[in-house]
Amino acid sequence: MGILTYLLGFVIITNIILGISIVFLERKNATSTWAWLMVLLFIPILGFVLYLIFGRPINKKRIFTWDKASREAVTKVVHSQMSAFRNKSFEFQNKANKAYASLIYLHLRNDEAIFTEDNEVNIFTDGKEKFDALIQDMEQAENHIHLQYYIMRNDELGNRISDTIIRKAKEGVQVRVLYDDMGSRKIKPQFLKKLRDAGIEIEAFFPSRFLKINFEINFRNHRKLAIIDGEIGYIGGFNIGDEYLGKSKKFGYWRDTHLRVTGHAVQSMQTRFILDWNHASTNDILYEDRYYRAEPSGNIGMQIVTSGPDSQWEQIKNGYIKMIMTAKRYIYIQTPYFIPDESLLDALRIAAFSGVQVRLMIPNKPDHPFVYWATLSHCGDLLQAGAEIYIYQNGFLHAKTIVVDGEISSVGTANIDVRSFRLNFEVNAFLYDKDISKKLVEAFDKDITLSTQMTKKLYEKRTVGVRFKESISRLISPVL
Repeated sequence: MGILTYLLGFVIITNIILGISIVFLERKNATSTWAWLMVLLFIPILGFVLYLIFGRPINKKRIFTWDKASREAVTKVVHSQMSAFRNKSFEFQNKANKAYASLIYLHLRNDEAIFTEDNEVNIFTDGKEKFDALIQDMEQAENHIHLQYYIMRNDELGNRISDTIIRKAKEGVQVRVLYDDMGSRKIKPQFLKKLRDAGIEIEAFFPSRFLKINFEINFRNHRKLAIIDGEIGYIGGFNIGDEYLGKSKKFGYWRDTHLRVTGHAVQSMQTRFILDWNHASTNDILYEDRYYRAEPSGNIGMQIVTSGPDSQWEQIKNGYIKMIMTAKRYIYIQTPYFIPDESLLDALRIAAFSGVQVRLMIPNKPDHPFVYWATLSHCGDLLQAGAEIYIYQNGFLHAKTIVVDGEISSVGTANIDVRSFRLNFEVNAFLYDKDISKKLVEAFDKDITLSTQMTKKLYEKRTVGVRFKESISRLISPVL
């Protein structure tokens, strides 16, 4: 009994010390702090091990580094644009974008996201069409191909991609592939060896170390980018895998949104890839002119905005909130996960209470159960405010889009959840263009015909089991 008493005392004291370190040393979000304190309370010691793996903040000291010349060049453009916006002297090519000067300024100040108005954008909502276009562009590459994906699989699509880039590498095109170690954990070593043997440079982001232990497992690079010859860029939700072509029996048709971009916004996408690559690789990419060959291509205004746990600010989430605040007529959102923090949820509720039409579309099936039930719980909150909720029935909805008033929109990799806003490295395109917004609205309206509407009456009829799942999932949602 004496040993048990000492052991119990040791556990209690240790837990108190660990709890104090979480509260006072790491200064987390209050909701997240309470969630982790509950974990420590109910799972002593083991809870702290879980915290080290899933809750420990990332070291923010210079994860991504620039060479001095490139750093100064970007800073000069950003400061010049910020000064012009402050002085109200910025010359918009599209005068309609002047109404969103404060949103553009927000991204300039918080993320150094350079604003360009000479871009052309094609929208893909079907995986086959997206990858056919990407492969066709890669086939035409003359200098380099840069690919960055959260998930890469060595299945039929993965091999089709690999066959293409191996062939281009043999032609003398420089090919680099960056994948997330956790997202692509099922990729086979022989698949990677085949790429390396062809002269392709390939790196993993935050890879596991000794004995496959990875204390950075909770911080994943969720970005999906492809840049060809510095002239063409792809950004959006599709990863590389057969399920993204609708070949998964579990998910069925895969509904996502991806963009093909030409114009000077591609330079910002290239810079993001180079920063991520240089963190993961010891073979740094220098900022050479051949990587920045983009030419004016259209008249679409864009900013490429990134966020991650290395930043003090939640840039993409702040952009979403600012967009919501500007809405006068409607807000259309598609997301596979809807677990907003209070700031974003309040913004949507206030918009709905103010007479703005708020429409949210989510999938009808989970790929992560707790996340799905937490999503339903937050949908219930929006229903109370008068929002419209649609459940997509034609397979799995993975699109991450928001459209406001048919004038501005965002497409990218960030879901509406705490993980995307605070824990993952994400990238979104913020678009200032009526035609693009119109096309995204048309896609939304088409998806409505393949969806069922969740009404307040239907939501209130959910079973006791569903209510229980929602309650538990919502309680742990800050650490999902």
